[in-house]
Amino acid sequence: MAMRSHPITATAGALGVVLIALILFWDWNWLKPLIEARASAALGREVTLSHFDMRLSRTPLITLDGVAVANPVDFDGDKTFATAERLQLSFDAWAAMKGRIVIPSIDIVKPRGELRALPDGKANWQLDVSNDSGQAAGGKSPDIGNLVIRDGRIRFVDPRRKADFSAVIRTEEPPGAAEPRLVVEAKGTYDAQPIDAKFSGASLLSLRDAKRPYPVDLDARNGATHIRLTGTLREPLKLAGADLKLTLKGDDLDRLSPLIGIPLAPTPPYSLTGRLDYADGRIRFRDFDGRVGDSDLSGRFDVDPRGGERPRVDAILASKRVVLDDLGGFIGATPGRTDTPGQSAAQKAEHAREKASPKLLPDTPLNVPDIRSADFHIRYEGKRIEGRSMPLDDLVADFTIENGKVTLAPLSFGVGEGEIASHIEFDARKSPAHANASIEFREVDLRRLMKSTRIFEGAGKIGGRAYLDTNGNSLADMLGHGNGELKLFMSGGDISALLIDLAGLDLGNSILSALGIPQRTQIRCMVSDFELKKGELLTRTFFLDTTQANIVGTGKVDLRSERIDYRIETEPKHFSVGALPAPIDIDGPLKSPSIGPDAGALAARTGPSAVLGILLTPLAALIPTIQLGLGEDNDCTGSIAAVTAASRDLPKVKEKKKNPDAKRGDAR
Repeated sequence: MAMRSHPITATAGALGVVLIALILFWDWNWLKPLIEARASAALGREVTLSHFDMRLSRTPLITLDGVAVANPVDFDGDKTFATAERLQLSFDAWAAMKGRIVIPSIDIVKPRGELRALPDGKANWQLDVSNDSGQAAGGKSPDIGNLVIRDGRIRFVDPRRKADFSAVIRTEEPPGAAEPRLVVEAKGTYDAQPIDAKFSGASLLSLRDAKRPYPVDLDARNGATHIRLTGTLREPLKLAGADLKLTLKGDDLDRLSPLIGIPLAPTPPYSLTGRLDYADGRIRFRDFDGRVGDSDLSGRFDVDPRGGERPRVDAILASKRVVLDDLGGFIGATPGRTDTPGQSAAQKAEHAREKASPKLLPDTPLNVPDIRSADFHIRYEGKRIEGRSMPLDDLVADFTIENGKVTLAPLSFGVGEGEIASHIEFDARKSPAHANASIEFREVDLRRLMKSTRIFEGAGKIGGRAYLDTNGNSLADMLGHGNGELKLFMSGGDISALLIDLAGLDLGNSILSALGIPQRTQIRCMVSDFELKKGELLTRTFFLDTTQANIVGTGKVDLRSERIDYRIETEPKHFSVGALPAPIDIDGPLKSPSIGPDAGALAARTGPSAVLGILLTPLAALIPTIQLGLGEDNDCTGSIAAVTAASRDLPKVKEKKKNPDAKRGDAR
């Protein structure tokens, strides 16, 4: 009689057969669809594999072959975002049981990437990484050990950044090194300029060890811009503990704007070296010094990329020696001098264009969108201003941009013991931008002003004020449409007699003055009052009372067309052989006016008081403003009273029409 098997024995035998079959015929590829589905859900786009395998041990080794990640559905053309011929990674099973994710090694063979952005800014590298519940993935990041990349290649294309470059990524094992180094080399174009960069750093294993500083070595060229960064990071994942040296060189700091995402003003060629670090959420370029054009520059920049709606930049800058031409980019002029070394061909061409242009005022529109893209607070001090025929001594500027509103308060220039102090506001939140400026002239040293002419001399203090209210997007546009006024006063002091004598065409005394006899003439009072109306600077009053002569000016300067039409009338206070009582006419383009006597008016005047009849505004009405600028103890009050009394009964003298056919001298 046959024996019947026990049910438990039969079941165990069947399970054993199945287990043996699984061991003999198991294929990890059976899990491939599940892994593809999980990865696709996590990344928010399709992920496919050609092969999946796992080697079981305490640190299992996972092998993924033919990895491919698709582009978002709205990207036309190639559907592939990234691929890898093989991806191998190990993980610590024992640590996983304790809730920690430890990946001792990652080995990637021939990774490829096509990083692209659409014209609207949407990019295929912006992944929708989430967990099953749809919430952002959180938790502690995995501990990654050694990373090996073999023959990696990535292409980056972004039309908005005018960028198309390829990067080769690999790990190298230098002879004698304890661990491999990560090397990235990039070539192509960025901001429509050639880019050539190389980065070298330690492996990812060093990123997790705060006791081992992470070495950084970057050498990058983008057009004429050269960036060199060397040093270490103690905590690279936090960008903390930095000991980095940064050197920046190029032909224009504004070319850094596309690289750093912060708008900068155009500058002449520069070279700056300092320390780079990161603290309190700010990227800091500290203790730097170098040159910008012919000026030295030192200080620090702090950049907060998260600064509210816009990045925020705080800077404290200083120059021991500053050439004002180097700051021309702030007002729309070509920065630097024509002979500044290191200029690009474009900068040289722009200098040539400005020199050949009949226009004097900068007409380059300010970049209003750039002004709105970041907030700034910059404090700048130039200890000594140098330049040809430069009457200014030093410079202090406090520059702020908040949401497109620019404020310069103060913008102060020293002139001897005095200063020219300005408060300027420029609102770029609308177009054309609105600007207003108030300027105070406080005890401005005439000696410094006259010394800049290299011909005339003088001494004394000038006071006054100016105001401008206008709209426009360039300096020429704003001045050509502005309204405001300019008042300048002087009491006491002296001025080179040659200047006074030439103004009156006193030929005999001019020769003596040129020989130093006499060297100076005393100034009793100077009053000038101009109105700016829709771009025309009109003379209300210009009066100069000296011991040698009374001088009156009339006319206008059209800032929109940049032409001047002015006349200076002079009455000597004493008889002189060779004196020609002719008005001096100044007219023509503002950049190169002609200056000479009006030969048709040689005998038009009859006495000192007659000249004063052409004053358009009563001098006495300006006394309160004069006292505000010069103080109550000044000579102008008496001078104005005497002139007013002398000319009280005289009719107003009409300006003589110029004779275009009359010959006159040219003292251009």
